[in-house]
Amino acid sequence: MTQSKPAELSTIAAAIAAITGAPFTPVSANPVSGGSIHHAWLLTDGRQRYFVKTGAIGIAPMFTAEAKGLQALAAVAVLRTPTFITLGQTAAQAFLVLEYLDLAPLDQRSGTQLGESLAQLHRASAEAYGWSEDNFIGTTPQLNTTHASWPHFFGERRLRPQLELAQTRGMDKSLLEKAHALTECIGGLFIDYRPLPSLLHGDLWSGNAARCSDGTAVIFDPACYYGDRETDIAMAELFGGFPTEFFAAYRVVWPLDPGYEARKPLYNLYHILNHFNLFGGAYLGQAQRMIEKLLADLKR
Repeated sequence: MTQSKPAELSTIAAAIAAITGAPFTPVSANPVSGGSIHHAWLLTDGRQRYFVKTGAIGIAPMFTAEAKGLQALAAVAVLRTPTFITLGQTAAQAFLVLEYLDLAPLDQRSGTQLGESLAQLHRASAEAYGWSEDNFIGTTPQLNTTHASWPHFFGERRLRPQLELAQTRGMDKSLLEKAHALTECIGGLFIDYRPLPSLLHGDLWSGNAARCSDGTAVIFDPACYYGDRETDIAMAELFGGFPTEFFAAYRVVWPLDPGYEARKPLYNLYHILNHFNLFGGAYLGQAQRMIEKLLADLKR
């Protein structure tokens, strides 16, 4: 393994063997695509294959949060996810071990299945919005302290932290003032709408969904919490890449509520602000257009 010392690889292999109860001595560790904030590997002993993420010790909480999200999604048993195997730390790095899946882009059939299954997943609910603990959206901490009001939760746990971070990233004062004003009045979008606190994937862009070799749709890299199901659909639309059959199948199983198109830019503003905070650049202009449009719509 080019990024690990043999002793570290041995530690990972021993952790796999301990959790599975089967001997595991990897004969190869090949790098695979898996993200920009960690390294990803296919570990195999010639029979068993595992997908392994490794990274600096400091990202261990991210791996823990990912594992808990995958376990929560798997527990509902309506959507395929990579099975969580184990996680831990070596002397120099954190690691996460998952079932290895041969993946390909979604096609019409798997897109349809994903849409139907996601609608069923969203029926899994809780009494309040949020999650049992904080997690991450990308590398950004995501606050999940529960609350009974969805507009309050989304304003205070989603938009406000991104705006505070954006201030340190160079967002100008006038735009920040508009954004904070928006946060104060988003309740106007929810006068006749109180969404079910649905179990969400939370980071549903096309890079986090695929199909297995048998054609089954699969999702991974979640940022789970309980919230408005529309946030998953809105993000899926934001960056594209999903087949149209995905959206159509979802709506057949569970049609979206009136007013979705008005709420969609609010939900996607969260992700655009996060992209600005992570990557800068053109996302600031996009955030400004979204903030100003939302404010204008709310004043009508």
